[in-house]
Amino acid sequence: MPGYTTRELVVRLGGHDYHIRALSDLQQFADPHQLADRIGISSALWSLFGQVWPAGRVLAEAMSTHDIVGKRILELGCGLGLSSLVLQQRHADITASDHHPLAEPFLRHNAAQNQLAAIGYCDLRWEIPDAVLGRFDLIIGSDILYESGHADLLAAMVRRHALPDAEVLITDPGRGNSAPFTRALADQGFTVVELRSRFDAADVAPFRGRLLSYRRGDVMANGLPTRAH
Repeated sequence: MPGYTTRELVVRLGGHDYHIRALSDLQQFADPHQLADRIGISSALWSLFGQVWPAGRVLAEAMSTHDIVGKRILELGCGLGLSSLVLQQRHADITASDHHPLAEPFLRHNAAQNQLAAIGYCDLRWEIPDAVLGRFDLIIGSDILYESGHADLLAAMVRRHALPDAEVLITDPGRGNSAPFTRALADQGFTVVELRSRFDAADVAPFRGRLLSYRRGDVMANGLPTRAH
């Protein structure tokens, strides 16, 4: 037995049903070899990767229609990989990344049970530069501005891995950490378009959730080349 329990979910995204293995609840924890402990993942945070979160659904739904033609795409903090699964189903050039010890096996399982080819995966620590990952046209993430210090770490990630003409798309449930991230990306030449988003049925306008699109240089929007200023 792995020391934790799971459940099977069906999540409908972009007109397709995706079969997702998730952790049973937020009380799950298993770290028999102290892998999570050694990289600073506490028992309180251990189960977060294994849930289907509203911000993750919003990002995955956005990826079902987003322009992907000719783009190299990186998902940060993929967790169960909803957005990466949607992009793989669309035959995108997608690399998923996370740093939880179980993120890769859960992603691999979820791809297989949806009859999708294996998704390229990178065990990516935000604070340690990766010399081989390269640069991307589109970088995406859901609820990755989880703590105040994440804004600086993620901005540094964007500096290292975004192409000169690039888009960064983040879904954020309104934790209050997006403003410093926006300022940091403005210093890198990005402009932002913010769309308030309903993250669950109980949300009422003005919605707390945000879909944040940061663009720099010549990027593609609705199939037309645009210049961000």
